[in-house]
Amino acid sequence: MRIGELSRKTGATPRALRYYEEQGLLSAERQSNGYREYAPNAVAMVETIRSLLDMGMPSSLVRDVLPCTVGERSEAACPDLLRQVATLRDDVRTRAARFEMIDDSLTSYLTANA
Repeated sequence: MRIGELSRKTGATPRALRYYEEQGLLSAERQSNGYREYAPNAVAMVETIRSLLDMGMPSSLVRDVLPCTVGERSEAACPDLLRQVATLRDDVRTRAARFEMIDDSLTSYLTANA
């Protein structure tokens, strides 16, 4: 499928898809006319990439994690990678707890001043 179709199916802009390619997260075959042709599994790949980036994972780590998420590499074979992901998860949990405290404070303020 071409970049426009992949963009429509995933909601990722063509610019984002080109960025993913530049970062080594996504690949496409070049046709003789220069158009990119993506593999059938590109939709799942882009959805995974977007999810990992949305979690706050840097693209350099996404590049390392991605093969594990699509079955190209076993997570057990990636102990350093698992440590990095666990660190990121712990950071996300810490930020989530902080946001929850802020939410509680704001709710209390609104309740007290309503």
